[in-house]
Amino acid sequence: MNTKNLFPKNVREESFRPYGRVLDLRVDEFVEIILESPAIPKGRVVYEPSVKKFEMLSIFNELTSKTFGEMPIEFGHCSGFNNKLNALEYHRSSEIDIAATDLILMLGHRRDIDYKNFTYDTDKVEMFFVPAGVAVELYATTLHYAPCGIDGKEFRCGVVLPRGTNENLSAKPDNEGENKLLFAVNKWLISHKESNIENSFVGLVGKNLEI
Repeated sequence: MNTKNLFPKNVREESFRPYGRVLDLRVDEFVEIILESPAIPKGRVVYEPSVKKFEMLSIFNELTSKTFGEMPIEFGHCSGFNNKLNALEYHRSSEIDIAATDLILMLGHRRDIDYKNFTYDTDKVEMFFVPAGVAVELYATTLHYAPCGIDGKEFRCGVVLPRGTNENLSAKPDNEGENKLLFAVNKWLISHKESNIENSFVGLVGKNLEI
């Protein structure tokens, strides 16, 4: 295993540039609101694609008009307890993640997917530390999944995507080629066998990484 990739780097380091960029956004209002939300039960991860109180904040207008160029977007969150990779996903668009707590992202490159078998070697994953209060753009070419908390603590992360992303598909396409990975609207997913994600394509080979 390429153990050098298992020591988290910082998103402000040069090594993050192929995956995304740090955004100059004022996130104080969002952080204050999400930290006031009820605690997530121990051992669970919760994802809500669209949260009305987040979408009433001034940052939502800025994300809509500038970051996404007036594309309709949704502002939700992924929060809870996680310390494993479990899966990797990608979209046909960038994703904005806003760390309300310190957290770690496990990332990879779409170019490293073996498109003959639609597998991905977890040895290629890199980990990045995102300090609380920092917003990052993950490019459409970046593989990612649920963040990990630090030292077993709960993580809270805002997630901004084109509206409709991660909703249920109206119809599952044929099971050929990349369609095998299509898991939800604008969401292609490769899971690890240990994750037991229902109806997912099991294609992560190697260790189910954990911190």
